[in-house]
Amino acid sequence: MKTTVLGGLLLALAAAAQADVAAGKAKAAAACAMCHGPLGMSMQPGVPHLAGQQEIYLAEQLKHFRNGKRPSEVMGVIAKPLSNADIDNLAAWYASVQIRVEAP
Repeated sequence: MKTTVLGGLLLALAAAAQADVAAGKAKAAAACAMCHGPLGMSMQPGVPHLAGQQEIYLAEQLKHFRNGKRPSEVMGVIAKPLSNADIDNLAAWYASVQIRVEAP
């Protein structure tokens, strides 16, 4: 089991290293910006921010939406046609967006 998890993590890291941030930005403008905002900072209630999220988390969640493991009427339809490269590129784009958090 540990070998499988480690192998999966290494494959994910290798894919992330090959991701194309510019391609992810272009794909996000076409497929994601309407709900998540042009920089991944949503202004809609119930729609999460994507900017600054960890790349591996974003890619995993998109794959879960795509295969139905994480059910969502909207995201299931949007994620279904995404290739693994599209997912890696989107994850790289949103992870590259720098956000700043300040304590109140």
